Amino acid sequence: MQLSAVRAIVTGAARGLGRHFALELLRSGAHVAAGDIDISGLRKLKQATEGLPGILFAASLDVADEHAAAGFIDQAWNQLGGLNVLINNAGILRDGLLVRKEAERASKLPSSQWSKVLEVNLTGPFVMARELAARLVDEQVTDAVIVNVSSLARAGNPGQSNYAASKAGLDAATRTWALELAPFGIRVAGVAPGVIDTPILEGVSDEALAGLKEAIPLGRLGQPGDVWLAVKFIIECEFFTGRIVEVDGGAAMGSA
Repeated sequence: MQLSAVRAIVTGAARGLGRHFALELLRSGAHVAAGDIDISGLRKLKQATEGLPGILFAASLDVADEHAAAGFIDQAWNQLGGLNVLINNAGILRDGLLVRKEAERASKLPSSQWSKVLEVNLTGPFVMARELAARLVDEQVTDAVIVNVSSLARAGNPGQSNYAASKAGLDAATRTWALELAPFGIRVAGVAPGVIDTPILEGVSDEALAGLKEAIPLGRLGQPGDVWLAVKFIIECEFFTGRIVEVDGGAAMGSA
């Protein structure tokens, strides 16, 4: 699929990777529906798109709200004259150990902290993919792709049992949906970034960042552009589906 022919939804588009994906698509002449709960961030994204060839539709989107997600897809379809790409990028962190030894007794990871991460990171992509796939099938669109943003943490990471579970589940869903939707001409694939230099690292100490770099064979943090190249490949390569592209500087090799 040529990028200029793309009509894409990008979730979590107000900052970080999602913002970068949206801007790169717009620079390529694609039309983009940017969704996020961060309205201020969407306004800044809109300002940054002035002069770009693509058309931007930006609106509030909480992927954890099933009705809101379905409504956003309807709006995006009407605003962009159809859709053929979904980038499921929205995600949150609520880190915490399963149990932590306190002074007198162990503290436990709250169930609400577990559930919220799975609601946004796994149920959200499920709802977005389901609603868009149904619309694509009804409209007989036979050249479309869903890109799920996973993470290196899918293999497990201390303090991130909820996040790791959500991303491992998303990987399994990616493969399952690829098999189910292939007969309709809909491809499904994913990217699994390692440590990427985005606002999510704000507040991390220099010492901690140095430790992160040491664990990466290439010796540096990833940049949003590195991940975008993988997303671009998935969109453009019409014979690619059902697989997860790791973009981690080789970090997964060290944990193999």
